Formats: sequence, structure tokens, C-alpha cells
Amino acid sequence: MPLHNVAIMTDLTQKFADFPLVQAYHKLDGRIKVFGLLLFLVALPWMVGSYWTQVLFIVGLYVMMGIGLNVAVGFAGLLVLGYAAFYGISAYAYVLLVRAFVPNPAQNYTHVFWFLIPVCIFVALIVGALLGIPVLRTRGDYLAIVTLGFGEIVRLVLNNMDNITKGPQGLSGKAPALFSIQFKDPIHFYYLILAGCVIAIFVADRLNNSRLGRAWIAMREDEDVARAMGINVNKYKLLAFAIGASFAGAGGAIFAARQGTIFPSDFTLLVSINVLCLIVIGGMGSIPGIVLGSVILMGLPEVLREVQQYRLLAYGFLLIIMMRFRPEGFIPSARRKLEFERGD
Repeated sequence: MPLHNVAIMTDLTQKFADFPLVQAYHKLDGRIKVFGLLLFLVALPWMVGSYWTQVLFIVGLYVMMGIGLNVAVGFAGLLVLGYAAFYGISAYAYVLLVRAFVPNPAQNYTHVFWFLIPVCIFVALIVGALLGIPVLRTRGDYLAIVTLGFGEIVRLVLNNMDNITKGPQGLSGKAPALFSIQFKDPIHFYYLILAGCVIAIFVADRLNNSRLGRAWIAMREDEDVARAMGINVNKYKLLAFAIGASFAGAGGAIFAARQGTIFPSDFTLLVSINVLCLIVIGGMGSIPGIVLGSVILMGLPEVLREVQQYRLLAYGFLLIIMMRFRPEGFIPSARRKLEFERGD
């Protein structure tokens, strides 16, 4: 980044940090900040209404998937372009299992959802590990091409297995229930995805600060050096694929439960690209960056819906400005930020 751009960004950041409210916020205890944020998120649907609650669900869904892809791309440095495949496999697994456990069409909801969530996560985890085995020797662009092909193969299989997936006609499932509460309102699924995001953020943070996370970072920085230092690169690659896919497994099951009917067109390459873009925009390797990236990528277009004709133009212009002045993302991880500073 040119030095004058760095100076501009630094000056703006310093002015923002000088605001009294910002300074007061930084003085608060970390647990108070987390509790206040969670309290705000719990109350948010009651303040924004039904439509924006559905938008928040989509934002939360992409946060969950972004955290999973960040394990592979941001932590381990594995460029995966077929991430929607794990998402789709899990969604179809959920619907097929629900239809098997709840065969009565008159029953509109099911309590087996809470049992099927870990099953779908396990299915996605196994598929991720199986994909990782044949691509252990590939890197960079070659890995991206292989995973891109895998994603398209999965979509085509789902589209053509009419006897199982009903092909383009879609496959219908059942809505979940908790005790006597039937999940049918947007607020129910909002709280469901919020709980999923909280768990995903906690797990990803613990992974990033563990021995496993440090091994992934070493692989991302230089795979050959990591191997020379005694790190079992193949093992950690498989773990990155499997663990990253498991987050998509949870997201796919929740998405299928909310949609009711799923189609192969729900799991196209565009989904994978959107998830990858929110990681790049927010800051690769940064969990807060993923949350912000999802808000910008999935929430901002809805804010711009008022200018329907110019919405995509304005949205694209904002992305170009961001990548020009902030190529490392809005909230990059400390290590990622240091890499860009050294590159200058």
C-alpha cells in the first residue's frame, strides 16, 4: 500500500479512536463487552422487524460458513473454491434423514432436528476429509481448481439424481421444533443461527490459539519450512479440510430447516465465491473481520435496495474503494496486518 494511503487510514483511525464513547468502550472489561453485545443481538429482532430479521439470518448463516472457510483459507492457507459443496451435502443429508425419521406428511415439525445437527456436521466432516486425501500434494491455484471441480460435481449430482434428490424440482423437509415451540417465524431461526454463530466463533477462536492453530499458521506461511520443522503437513491439511467443512455442515442443516424445500441451485459456485469474498473483505484469518465482512457483503445490498437501479453499481464501487485503500481487509488479524506492512 502506498505511504500516503497508509497515512490517510492511520489519521482516520486515530480520529475515530479519540471519540469519548470509543475511549469509554475500550476501558470496559472484556466480559462486559461480550455480554452487552450478546444482549444487543438478542434484542435486535424486536427492533428491526420481520424482514430485517430474515436478512440477519442470512448474515449469520454466512458468518458461520465464513468461519469454516477461514479455517482452511485464513488459518491453513488452503484456497478452497468449492465450499458450497459441503453446505449442500449437509442440507440434503438433513432433509433426507428428516424424511426417513418423520415419514408422516401431516406432521409439520420434528424434534429430531437436534439429533440430526451433529449427524450433518459429521457427514460434512467426513466428506471434507475424503476430499482432502486426493489433494494433499496440490497447492495454490491447483488446489483451487480441484476444489472448484468438486463443488460443481456435487451440484450436478444433486441436480441429476432425480430418484433421491428430486433434481431441479427440489426436496421438501420438515420444520424443527423445541419442546412445544414450532419453528415457523423468522425470529426462531434468527436465534438458532445466532446460537450457531456464537458456538462457531468460540470453537474457531480456541482452534486459532491452540497448537493446531499454530501448525496451520506455519503451513500457511511456508509449507516446506513447516515440513522441515517436523510438522505433519498432510495430517494438518486433512484436519483443516474436515474441520472447515464441519462448519458448513451446521450451516447447511440450519438452512434446510429454515427453507423447507431446497434445490441444487441453492448451492452454486456463487455461494462459495461470496463466502470467500467476505473473508477477504473482512480480513483473512480474523474472526471479527468475518462478521464485518458478512454484514457488508450480505447486509449492505439490502440497505441499498432503495436505489434498485444503481444498487449493484454502488456496491461494486464501494468494494473497489475498499480494496484500493484497505487490501488486507477491514479487520485483519495481527499477523496478516504485519505481512502487509512488511510488503510495503
